[in-house]
Amino acid sequence: MNPGSSRKNIKVGLAVGIVLKKDQKSGKITRGVVKRILTTSSSHPHGIKVQLEDGSVGRVKEIHS
Repeated sequence: MNPGSSRKNIKVGLAVGIVLKKDQKSGKITRGVVKRILTTSSSHPHGIKVQLEDGSVGRVKEIHS
């Protein structure tokens, strides 16, 4: 399972890679830092939805340390 699918793995200030809605077909990853966690449930099969500091919104596909 993708580590970005579980809300407990996502924290504000964490560097992540997300897929934007417009990039879902291509799977293009956008990197950034989490500003807000938008998904309220504990997990989501396609990734937790977050807002990055630059304002972009997408689902977490990878977590960077």
